[in-house]
Amino acid sequence: MSETKKNLLKAERVAFVLKTLQELYPKPPIPLDHSDEYTLLVAVLLSAQCTDERVNQVTPDLWKLADNPHDMANKTIEEIKAIIRPCGLAPQKSKAIYNLSNILVDKYAGDVPQDIDLLEELPGVGHKTASVVMSQAFGEPAFPVDTHIHRLAQRWGLTSGKSVAQTEKDLKRLFPKQSWNDLHLQIIYYGREYCSARGCDGTKCLICRTCYPQRKKPKITKKA
Repeated sequence: MSETKKNLLKAERVAFVLKTLQELYPKPPIPLDHSDEYTLLVAVLLSAQCTDERVNQVTPDLWKLADNPHDMANKTIEEIKAIIRPCGLAPQKSKAIYNLSNILVDKYAGDVPQDIDLLEELPGVGHKTASVVMSQAFGEPAFPVDTHIHRLAQRWGLTSGKSVAQTEKDLKRLFPKQSWNDLHLQIIYYGREYCSARGCDGTKCLICRTCYPQRKKPKITKKA
């Protein structure tokens, strides 16, 4: 008779997640097409409640209109909105892009500040967007957490937090700082491919099965 497999301890889960994701996605690419800090900032802002694929379809036309804050500040909100409408929330996002472009020109000589607090002061830029820019544009250790990462972290027993803010704190505490920038992308890619909201309920994918072999019922996650 085979021995019943036990659920992994938290330290074992952390080690298995790191090992598995590094093997699957050793050099995870940035999913949003961009050419510099500014275009990444705008692309991340557009990705709120929108897929990366849709953003990448829209941004080429936006960059033809303006691909730097100086040019964007000289366009109108209506011109911006007409292009980004497929991304959703176009009225709010177009105003944010226009206003933050003007601020970048007026306060930072057109540069994107390499400071998370200053980024969060920009219109339409929340903590997650600022964290993505710090991580992916400037290479500073950050762990952007969205609702998808929040869901997977709960499925894998890495957090019991009810908010993305608490999940971010828990993940930063569990994983080495040098892994954060790749890890947040690796989790996103793994979730899309193996552990999506519909593709796995906490009992089907490799990580879920390995971390919790005794889990019989779907894992109900607390929404952020």
